[in-house]
Amino acid sequence: MYKVGLTGGIGSGKSIICRIFSLLGVAVFHSDMEARRIMDYDTAIRTKLTELFGLEIYPDGILDRQKLAALIFSDQRKLKAVNSIVHPAVFQAFEAWLQEMEGEPYIIKEAAIIFESGAHRNLDYIVAVTAPVELRLKRVTDRNGVEERNVLERMKNQMSEEELVSRSHFVIVNDGSQLVVPQVLDLHSKFLEMANDN
Repeated sequence: MYKVGLTGGIGSGKSIICRIFSLLGVAVFHSDMEARRIMDYDTAIRTKLTELFGLEIYPDGILDRQKLAALIFSDQRKLKAVNSIVHPAVFQAFEAWLQEMEGEPYIIKEAAIIFESGAHRNLDYIVAVTAPVELRLKRVTDRNGVEERNVLERMKNQMSEEELVSRSHFVIVNDGSQLVVPQVLDLHSKFLEMANDN
């Protein structure tokens, strides 16, 4: 079974690409969604986060994501601290999920910071999803109703698209003009072929 990482900056359109792979019958592990689930429901993680930021980070017992984002995306030290708490838990969840996927030709692991977290070391191939900054900004501000400066702040904490592309094995261009479905179908065929040849 090949383990394929799928990554891209905020607003690049990773979710859409993952949905297409899912429709093709490929199992997809959503690291970012798993991280959210862990921060909401894992008591050990919640305890560590409240030790860092105080109980107000969980008003009414629910994580205030906007407050957390405001605290960590302008402070590298705090961002690293949160990542060091959450990433190992996500990795464990992924390893457990992999056991259930035994027999699949390949799986997709979606993660925004695949290289920064070190997750790429345990994957066979990496696919980068790219899109122009202006389009990414528009997608995120329209979708999340956040200010442009907040999105730019988050972008600054992510690897540049140039580096992302240079470190990845494959690229899907999601710029609004090139069709993404044929690009996904092409990769799907490649991965199935490699799995069959193995």
